[in-house]
Amino acid sequence: MLPDITNDMNQALSDLQKYGLALLSDQLSDEQLSLARDATYRGAQEDILLSREADKFELDYGEGNVRVWNILNRHKVFREMVQLPIVLTLLEEVVGWPALLSNISANIAEPGSDGGAWHQDQIYMPKPWPPRPQGINFAWALDEFTADNGATEVIPGSHLANDLDPSSFDELAEKVIAPAGTLIVFESRLMHRTGCNRSEASRAGLFGFYTRPVYRTQENWFLSLDKEIIDTASEELLVLLGYKTKAFGLVYGKSPR
Repeated sequence: MLPDITNDMNQALSDLQKYGLALLSDQLSDEQLSLARDATYRGAQEDILLSREADKFELDYGEGNVRVWNILNRHKVFREMVQLPIVLTLLEEVVGWPALLSNISANIAEPGSDGGAWHQDQIYMPKPWPPRPQGINFAWALDEFTADNGATEVIPGSHLANDLDPSSFDELAEKVIAPAGTLIVFESRLMHRTGCNRSEASRAGLFGFYTRPVYRTQENWFLSLDKEIIDTASEELLVLLGYKTKAFGLVYGKSPR
């Protein structure tokens, strides 16, 4: 069973504790959703034209799934989304503050695409894992997530399980069916994957992964971001990108910003 879609933060926190994920509505305006969706598909086309091809990760998606990286450079709407009040509040409640934005990228599941591999987002963090999650994922359904178009699949409650049998994953899996614009929040111990797209239309989702500040970010913001983004960033965004810091990442003993 999956939690109901809500727009109440307290309910979302309760759902995160029980299921390992929460579904929230009414967090994006129609304009923001439209801008984010258009910029994602446009970014995928730009990468093809410029012959950009990212390395395949061991746990990356199968054939027919298009990954769009360096999202923060693509449009200002993405910089807004990573620091929305609901995002920062849930981030602080679950992971703590300060935190780092480890990566944010889009995945476009094309018609006929294969599903992804089952994984937990904190798999690269050394075990034994502490009792609290080390990260949290804020995923946005840029298109409607349906049973047929590659909706993210999850195993509810797997964030609290230590002895999951891989042979039972498919039996326990639930598809996250949600309207476009839904915010899907799941903590880093939740077992999940991209579903297979058996529809005739592409499905885009945006995934932002945040971690405690002791971990190295997956994206190297210091090399990838346009200078104007840093020059105009809010205090919160500077913290998330590692430009405003305490104890780690100092320059001559001080925060870079």
